[in-house]
Amino acid sequence: MTFNEGGQFEGGRVRRGGGGRGVAVAGGGIGALLITLVVVFLGGGNLDLEQILGNTGASDTSVGEGQEQFVEDCTAQQANTDRECRLSGTAQSLDAFWEEVLPQQAGVQYQIPGVVSFQGSVNTACGGATSATGPFYCPPDQTVYMDVAFFDDLRDRFGSTGGPLAEEYVIAHEFGHHIEQLVGVMDSADRTGTGPESDSVRIELMADCLAGMWVADASTRPDPDTGVPFLEPITDAQLRDALSAAAAVGDDRIQEATTGEVHPEGFTHGTSEQRVRWFSIGYNGGTMQDCNAMDAPTL
Repeated sequence: MTFNEGGQFEGGRVRRGGGGRGVAVAGGGIGALLITLVVVFLGGGNLDLEQILGNTGASDTSVGEGQEQFVEDCTAQQANTDRECRLSGTAQSLDAFWEEVLPQQAGVQYQIPGVVSFQGSVNTACGGATSATGPFYCPPDQTVYMDVAFFDDLRDRFGSTGGPLAEEYVIAHEFGHHIEQLVGVMDSADRTGTGPESDSVRIELMADCLAGMWVADASTRPDPDTGVPFLEPITDAQLRDALSAAAAVGDDRIQEATTGEVHPEGFTHGTSEQRVRWFSIGYNGGTMQDCNAMDAPTL
């Protein structure tokens, strides 16, 4: 899924940050799954998962304090080749989508989330994070954090086929957590639990579905600044890339790859099949109500 020729994206949407310490307390996203795996690797089966996955207490640190830098203006051509430009363009496309859809379907005003691109480590209101954490959304500061080098891991370590739409799906998934925050799902859910029916899994599947809604819309919605649709029509191959990315970060696939076994009681993100299915619900004409995995009788 590539950006349309003639597209232009203003700089300043994505902040560059760094300088954090320790392990982030992720509010939602692929990062939370990776943190759980770190606990398993380190023999931390008795560690307090609430502390790791559910703490929303703000820290007194900020991103790149005193040294704020932003991703510059990007053309569509640059966004198709440069990952930070792609992050910026995708964020602006997501903003345009949710600014209209969220009030229409949920009666809630859209608030633009922060987006931070970092390398190595970063400070957040959820604690310090390293690149090993993976992409995540932090509810207290309503910001998406991402080291774009993760997209290489998604392909090389997790077995996704890669590709631009796979990367854009990850970004859209993290924005999905922001939408959940705005409609109150993050605050009402029990984000400390695990298991196949847990709120943790439901939050992730809902974010996958919301990402699918955006993907279905992005090639028809014009950029309000240029009048040019953000993205070219999706090809079958690109859609397969996005589905591959969703499947690659399923609990069952990652557990089996890392431990040789699957333990449903430890699920926090859903199976590969569930993640593909919920993305597809959103992509195939789903609404926010259809994406409400929190109230779904079956997942």
